[in-house]
Order: sequence, then structure tokens, then C-alpha cells
Amino acid sequence: MSVSKKEVDKIADLARLYFSEEEKEELTGVLNNILGYFDKLSELDTENVEPLTHILPVQNVMREDKEKGTTGQEIALANAPEHDSGHFVVPKIIE
Repeated sequence: MSVSKKEVDKIADLARLYFSEEEKEELTGVLNNILGYFDKLSELDTENVEPLTHILPVQNVMREDKEKGTTGQEIALANAPEHDSGHFVVPKIIE
């Protein structure tokens, strides 16, 4: 499988990228080299190889959930620049 200059134009258009003619020629060669590496990989015998999701064993490190008390209304409003009747006062943004 190979990539043509026309396909590079299409990919660039979809990605909204703009390349000079020299860059398109270079990208065509680079993409063809990458596809050549994939063709090499397809020659390998992977019959008895199990698929991996990650090359190393990964374990998610999570802390235990601990219940904490809630923040009271007075404490929550203590750092507010303005508050009124137990609510934050913010500037109006909708006309």
C-alpha cells in the first residue's frame, strides 16, 4: 500500500493544513516509509502472542475514600468577596 500526492492533499485538506509542493513530496515519502514499516511488521509470526494493552503491568494507585464532614455555609462564604442572605453575589452576565 502506498500514499499518493493526491491522498496527501486530501489528508491536509481534512486537517486544514497547507503545504508547499516540496513539503507534499516529502510527506508522501515519509508516509510511504511509515507504511513500509507496517508491512514489515505484518511479516512477523504473531500466532502465539497474546495482545497487550500496555507493555508493562500497570496498576492504578487509588487512595481509600474517606468520609469527611461538610463545609458549613458560614465557612464557605467566609472567603467570598460579597455574599448576601447566605448566597454568593456575582456580577450579572446575561442581559
